Amino acid sequence: MTTPLNILILGASYGSLLGTRMAFAGHNVTLVCLPAEAAAINAHGCKVRMPVRGREGLVELDSRVAHGRLMACGAGEAEPAKFDLVCLAMQEPQYRADGVRELMGRVAASRKPVMSIMNMPPKPFLARLPGVDTALLEPCYSSSAVWDAFDPKLVTLASPDPQAFRPPEEPVNVLQVSLPTNFKVARFDEEAHTAMLERLEADIAASRIEVDGEMIELPVKLKLHSSVYVPLAKWAMLLTGNYRCVGADEVRPIRDAVHADLELSRLIYDWVCDVCVKLGASPDDMVPFEKYANAASGLAKPSSAARALAAGATAIERVDLVVQSLASAEGMSNPHVDATVANVNGWLERNRQAAVKAC
Repeated sequence: MTTPLNILILGASYGSLLGTRMAFAGHNVTLVCLPAEAAAINAHGCKVRMPVRGREGLVELDSRVAHGRLMACGAGEAEPAKFDLVCLAMQEPQYRADGVRELMGRVAASRKPVMSIMNMPPKPFLARLPGVDTALLEPCYSSSAVWDAFDPKLVTLASPDPQAFRPPEEPVNVLQVSLPTNFKVARFDEEAHTAMLERLEADIAASRIEVDGEMIELPVKLKLHSSVYVPLAKWAMLLTGNYRCVGADEVRPIRDAVHADLELSRLIYDWVCDVCVKLGASPDDMVPFEKYANAASGLAKPSSAARALAAGATAIERVDLVVQSLASAEGMSNPHVDATVANVNGWLERNRQAAVKAC
């Protein structure tokens, strides 16, 4: 029997989706999270509920019956050097937090391969793209210095296309998938590290779960791509939907942001794709607008970024600013993207002022 991989995932909310799929594929997963989350997961496992084509309702994956082991720990307990692969699944501002920042230092020092499933592309991954000057992007990160010790050759990115949320009425170990699409991951520079991703891809695809006496195939898989530009396809989705949930004074669902003016959404989407192509992507690396618009029609909640701003967040992931900055370096601009960036900046400034007054 093949020895299972040992995988460390920073972040137990969105990270529990990929982690549970890996555990059902026979691999051992440790989630890094807050003490209350770790206690709940270690006592009751991770429960991931997802729609499966051809079945009514949701199918629940309970990590306690997975072929692999899934457990959780705090940031101070994690020893990256003991793992085969490290995955990043926290929101980008969280990496500057006490404890997590030090863990990131240990991850970099371990020289283990790192796969991010963040919306925000890690700075060392962007350094793998020819011609990208990451120094120009430092203002886009909550703490750019967190990434300085990482070797770009050891970092890759998976497009976090699946949509999931923690139901507010459920315990913290429960995650519900609203859009069961795939993680599209770019290869590593090193063939041995890429081979690890190939193995995960195959094992996740082959895994099955028994439901009502029937062995069924599950959605949400890992898809490996040879092009390092494939994960950038998510940027057009984020700039067309997720960040356009943020108005000057209110937030709206992704569905409304995209479908209120479908032609404008198409223009913005195509422009972001053009930016990616200018950076070196092939048009084939991008996702057709029609496919995205169809998926967005079922996204009835504001994006996580919009919800965070409405709740008073003083820092969020700034993919909008990354795209604007990279486009500007290529001599490109878009007034609608500029307006979105201005809206996000406005919310952050108001929230920061309110936080200062509350102190």
